[in-house]
Amino acid sequence: MSAIERERFFADVFAAFDVPAEAMTEGRPHRRAKSAALDALTLHFRSIGRTIYVADELAVVYPGEPVFSPGLLAVLDVPQPDPDEDERMAWVVADEGKGPDLLLEVLHQGNRDKDLVNNVRDYARLGVREYFVYDRLRFRLHGYRLARPGAGYQELSSRLGRLTSEVLGLDLALVGRRLRFFSGMAELPNSEEFIERLSKMMEGGIEARAQQAEAQAQQAEAQAQQAEAQAQQAEAQARDAVLDLAEAYGLEITPERRQQVQQASLPDLAALRAALKAGRSWP
Repeated sequence: MSAIERERFFADVFAAFDVPAEAMTEGRPHRRAKSAALDALTLHFRSIGRTIYVADELAVVYPGEPVFSPGLLAVLDVPQPDPDEDERMAWVVADEGKGPDLLLEVLHQGNRDKDLVNNVRDYARLGVREYFVYDRLRFRLHGYRLARPGAGYQELSSRLGRLTSEVLGLDLALVGRRLRFFSGMAELPNSEEFIERLSKMMEGGIEARAQQAEAQAQQAEAQAQQAEAQAQQAEAQARDAVLDLAEAYGLEITPERRQQVQQASLPDLAALRAALKAGRSWP
């Protein structure tokens, strides 16, 4: 396909979706649900290093089939580029070499038969391995999986309120009227929730370090106070030793001598005691 033919092809694809009746079924709740799902899945697969391509509102083109644009698609073993570097205008099966492995639709005010009847039939015929429908209006989650290639879908049974996706390796569930994904018991966060958790962890770490620093400062202060008390005790013992030695030698301890002892430092007291021992007189 030449560049001109490709440009005309995509123009025809986008023109197929330029229908006011279809656009009126969209709304902010509908779009938020798809964006949140894409955000959580992209963040999760990037964090664990799994190779899977996920996109929302991307036209899918099968040879000889009407073009359709699912709420979200996932394709295994296809790298996920950065959002600013993803140049795909549509998922063209003939170019990519394979179709989506999973499709997800968000049903709000749209055509219920389209998502719950026609798509179930058509996506199975196209060989899409798994198909999920988040029914926001009735707050229900539907899941379908191919039992084998060429067969129709089998509807998935809920376990503890969850549906398991073999393609994603995750569980899907409705929590607080929102579609959420689970890895084991852990609920996958979206970017906003991830940043909030990270901020709380950082705040907790800063607070813990501040508490540790405060505890160390208090310990150092206590050690300094203990050292000061020990120094004061040593000086008192040295003064008592000098006075006791003078009394033992029968020396008169006048008020002036007592004051001299009280004002002396430890080195002076040591010198005074040595002088008393040497001369048996007050120096």
